[in-house]
Amino acid sequence: MKELPINQIICGDCLEVMRDWPVKCVDLVLTDPPYGILGGAKTIGGKGFFEPTIYPKMDWSYEPFSQKQLIACQRVSDHQIIFGFNHFSKIFPSSACVIVWDKACQNGWEDTFADGEIAWTSFKNPLKIYRYLWKGALKAKPEYRQHPTQKPLQLMIWILEDFSKPNNIILDPFCGSGTTCVAAKMLGRQYIGIDISPEYCKIAEERLKAVDTGVPVKEARQGQGALFE
Repeated sequence: MKELPINQIICGDCLEVMRDWPVKCVDLVLTDPPYGILGGAKTIGGKGFFEPTIYPKMDWSYEPFSQKQLIACQRVSDHQIIFGFNHFSKIFPSSACVIVWDKACQNGWEDTFADGEIAWTSFKNPLKIYRYLWKGALKAKPEYRQHPTQKPLQLMIWILEDFSKPNNIILDPFCGSGTTCVAAKMLGRQYIGIDISPEYCKIAEERLKAVDTGVPVKEARQGQGALFE
């Protein structure tokens, strides 16, 4: 059995990384896996209307979340919260406790942005709705967005506050730019992040460091020191 990489970001395929982990060794999987809907297109860097964005210029693998990956997540964790339920609902068992993220902005049927997202959970709680404006260029709070499907930090904080406890181990096997891990660290949870992209692992590590230094990633990249040095 491998020792768990607590409070680390691991670069690799999540199935390979988790292969030798003990059964039920983490408390919660909270993740937003690939939906398989963007066809391997290259990401595009640029500036958002209200907030700056920077995406590594790399080829994406948009293979959708699979039954095999779900089983692996269920094996290593007590509970799971997995976004994209409407994209691959056939692989999940039934659940009364789905999470609905209402993006709080409806612009008509021709709008290309979804009005919300749905996460499947293994919990027995009632259905939960979170409302947070985050739709296209519209954001409740500007964030330095470094991943095209990055979730708002506040949303992940709310979810972890409601569905985990201090010192729980939170796993994100598709961690991208690390939002789940950042939220976990801010709330006094332990975390493990896994991503197949070295570029995004580096971004996640930068964001986690920013929690300690108090210097946002954008400013740190420009050479600013810690605020309280």
